[in-house]
Amino acid sequence: MSLETNPVLVNHTRGGIVESFHRGVVCVVDSHGAIVASVGDVKQVCYPRSALKLFQHIPLITSGAFEHFGFTLKELALMCGSHNGEDMHVETARGILAKIGLGEESLGCGAQQPTHKMDFVALIKNNQEPGAIHNNCSGKHSGFLAWCKFHNASTEDYLSAEHPLHKEIKKITALFHEMEESDLITGLDGCSAPIFAMPVVNQAKAYKNLLFPEKFGDEDITKACAMIREAVIAYPEMVAGSKRYCTDLMRMAKGKVIGKTGADGVYSMAIPEKGLGVCIKIDDGRMGPQYNVAQQVLDCLDILSDEEKKDLHSYLINTNKNFAGNVTGQTFVADALHQITFRA
Repeated sequence: MSLETNPVLVNHTRGGIVESFHRGVVCVVDSHGAIVASVGDVKQVCYPRSALKLFQHIPLITSGAFEHFGFTLKELALMCGSHNGEDMHVETARGILAKIGLGEESLGCGAQQPTHKMDFVALIKNNQEPGAIHNNCSGKHSGFLAWCKFHNASTEDYLSAEHPLHKEIKKITALFHEMEESDLITGLDGCSAPIFAMPVVNQAKAYKNLLFPEKFGDEDITKACAMIREAVIAYPEMVAGSKRYCTDLMRMAKGKVIGKTGADGVYSMAIPEKGLGVCIKIDDGRMGPQYNVAQQVLDCLDILSDEEKKDLHSYLINTNKNFAGNVTGQTFVADALHQITFRA
């Protein structure tokens, strides 16, 4: 199936007509990796972007570096997160760097202003400029640097695809996505770290494998996955932050769902109770529609209680307003998702 034939997943309306729409792919796999529900071309290749973060720090844990530096689960959640650059995120990232004896100048992710305007304005009022520490990936990069310090590896070129760190990450990526390393396509992520592309179905399998790492027969990997699951469930505010779907979903779900967004319209989920892995990709890369889709998938699976669904309803159907506060239309999932069925 070509990109052009992927079905419409989300519609935007204005004045009662569909003004714009977003095509995409949804893939849900069971504990055995079998596809139990899908829409669109599940073999479509794309980059998971930040949805890969939960796997990128497995080497940090299995190597002994995590324990050596005395990192906390809160810090691990930030390493796995794409944060807003709020004070709590910046302070936690600085704490990670302090433990490994490095400063903010070591971060290679680039400066980025905080997500929320109020946090950006606060910097300006204090005569400060956004730095790499405010970058949504500063936690991830701090974790990368910790691996380097523990292994006495270079921190100058830690973002090279040939660096020992990323060779280890590539091995883990291939393992969890059930692919050969040679089949992974390497690109450059928005934060300048290597990123690997693979089919949507393999990305769904990776999140399923996050729940069942025992299949790999490595006790250290199994323990690392348990720590990562515990960290993001216990500290969802570190994974994203205020007014963000990842945080709101995991806070409400209380362990029922592990969800992580990725740039260019990716959303991946692990659902422990049902042993499912999910990957969503919005073809045009628009950020936002993947949350409508994710919430619809969860509703179809009946994962959340009515109260939890109520609190997350704004992510299922968005009411669009203009600058004057007038309602202009809605954003909601299309018929293709209402018709999705799950095979036993």
